[in-house]
Amino acid sequence: MAITSIDIDKQLLHDARELLGASSNREAVQRALEYTVTMQRQQLALDRISRRSFSDAQVNAVKVDYSGS
Repeated sequence: MAITSIDIDKQLLHDARELLGASSNREAVQRALEYTVTMQRQQLALDRISRRSFSDAQVNAVKVDYSGS
């Protein structure tokens, strides 16, 4: 893991710790970065999905019953 020295607004860090329930500044930064990466990846996936087009055969396909009954 990399050791990086950065200046972070104290109030912003405090708010992030509180909102994330983090017990340390390091944990707050780590969790905030993980959250940001996750949210951005989800947004990119949604953007890709929303640009897809489906044929009538795909839209009107037979329902698949996964319950096994």
